[in-house]
Amino acid sequence: MIPSAVHLMREFRVTVLEDLAVPPRAEVRPRGLSRRERWLRRLPLLPALIYVIVVTQIPFLVTLWYSFQSYFWNSPAPARFTGFSNYTTVFTNPAFRGALVRSVVMTATAVIVAMILGVAFALLLDRKFLGRGVVRTLIITPFLVMPAAAALVWAGPMLDPNFGLLNYLLAPFGVHHVAWLSTHALGSVIVVMIWEWTPFMTLIVLAGLQSQPPETLEAAKVDGAGALATFRELTLPHLRPYIELGILLGSIYLVNVFDQVRLMTNGGPGTSTTNLPFYLYQQVNNAFDIGGAAAAGVITVILTIVVATFALRLFARVFQFEEATG
Repeated sequence: MIPSAVHLMREFRVTVLEDLAVPPRAEVRPRGLSRRERWLRRLPLLPALIYVIVVTQIPFLVTLWYSFQSYFWNSPAPARFTGFSNYTTVFTNPAFRGALVRSVVMTATAVIVAMILGVAFALLLDRKFLGRGVVRTLIITPFLVMPAAAALVWAGPMLDPNFGLLNYLLAPFGVHHVAWLSTHALGSVIVVMIWEWTPFMTLIVLAGLQSQPPETLEAAKVDGAGALATFRELTLPHLRPYIELGILLGSIYLVNVFDQVRLMTNGGPGTSTTNLPFYLYQQVNNAFDIGGAAAAGVITVILTIVVATFALRLFARVFQFEEATG
């Protein structure tokens, strides 16, 4: 009797354990959103989208329409459709070609020099020293100054031929009363552009330096590599995506510089500092040629979009680089 009871207890235990087993979980697929639910999710973004369209796209379409018209502000004649004649005039106008060349020279010089200085400052700020946080905060100050305010400060207190700070500092070296905005106008404008954008380049390169694995640098030091060899073989290849990103973003913004040219030199002497934005300003305010200015503006926008496309592709490369190293 006892073995039979034990056998029954074992069967009962197995039955109870089988009854308590967790049933297989059924696969639950998320329900697809209906069209109404998708629109409800997009509804909070609708005011921002409308604002962007009103502020950017509608003015661009109006500019595009004017670029095919012959229309002058100082003439009572209405706008008249002329096809691509405004674009032909723009491309054959030596003033536009000169402004285009000066824009390229100003942008390329300012971006390259600002990037070189940014790399140098970033290498210094990446080291540990007393007051490093304060110095990092102060070095970005020029980038936070409004361009118009910076242009006025440089044109007056800094570069004035009689009371300018630069002439005062150079007086012990025999430099007296130099009219920098007359004799070196283009260089003066480029210097202000470099002064404003060096902090931006420094921040980008500094972010790249701080993302570099310290183990790599320690291994190079153990192997006996010097500072120059470590920078050339390890640090510079690591910083390449950040340097390219800074150059492209700086080019997009600096090609549209207007405040420094208008407030410091007014495009002069002659046309020595006239770039594309200031050329468009002159076409509207001096020549009253709305159609020609619109055509030149459309060409400038197209060139900027081309540069922006490369910048967006570089953004994707930087993100992929971060994921690969992370």
